[in-house]
Amino acid sequence: MGEQSPGGTRKAVKPPKPGSRLAMVRRARRINRELADVYPYAHPELDFRNPFELLVATVLSAQTTDLRVNQTTPALFAKYPTPEDVAAAEPEALEEILRPTGFFRAKTKALLGLSVALRDNFGGEVPGNLKDLVSLPGVGRKTAFVVLGNAFGVPGITVDTHFGRLVRRWKWTEQEDPEKVEAEIAEIFPKSEWTMLSHRVIFHGRRICHSRKPACGACPIAHLCPSYGEGETDPEKAKKLLKYEMGGQPGQRLSPPPDYPGKPAPPLGASG
Repeated sequence: MGEQSPGGTRKAVKPPKPGSRLAMVRRARRINRELADVYPYAHPELDFRNPFELLVATVLSAQTTDLRVNQTTPALFAKYPTPEDVAAAEPEALEEILRPTGFFRAKTKALLGLSVALRDNFGGEVPGNLKDLVSLPGVGRKTAFVVLGNAFGVPGITVDTHFGRLVRRWKWTEQEDPEKVEAEIAEIFPKSEWTMLSHRVIFHGRRICHSRKPACGACPIAHLCPSYGEGETDPEKAKKLLKYEMGGQPGQRLSPPPDYPGKPAPPLGASG
């Protein structure tokens, strides 16, 4: 964001010049520290009470919003709380519950497959390691790292579309392939930072650094961004682009953490 001069006028933000890898790493780590100040409450935006619920919610989040998943899973888990319950479910009944998330037939097949595998191969428990998680039908590295980081406390980098977009904008990597992005970002930050880094970057991507029209003029790390100016730089216009709690709107979780400063999302079918 532009700095305020003694006379009250706003100085223009100057993006950092390209430099050495060391300069990039230092800037990346500073961005992470400043994002930690902006989003001290950053968290997974899927409602869950145990590893199985987080695994299912993450699988369902493909091609839809976390909000829509959070509005759908209460009915799902009320009827099918365990892998054994889902594995024994009638596909048509599951499809009807999952319909609001889109691609509900494919998602029903995925949930049935992973639930059968959990029941038959893991005693109905979600495994807490990468190798076993990615052996489950429909579970890739991104889903596995969400579960490991947030249900088991195992550090991991979650490369979703927001994360990939921002780390390329910040010139941390030029890679497009998620596994290559993950590998390059892992070299910049200590393992202890990986899970929270993922949350902070994804939060920033959803709230300020949008895909088509980033709110550059309202961005607290604009002074560190080599891509400043790709979006709206006027502070007042940029402020109107802010989303979720930054824009005074509900978040994506119906049951957010106690320290979340925004409004809980409404249940499915509720107005507002």
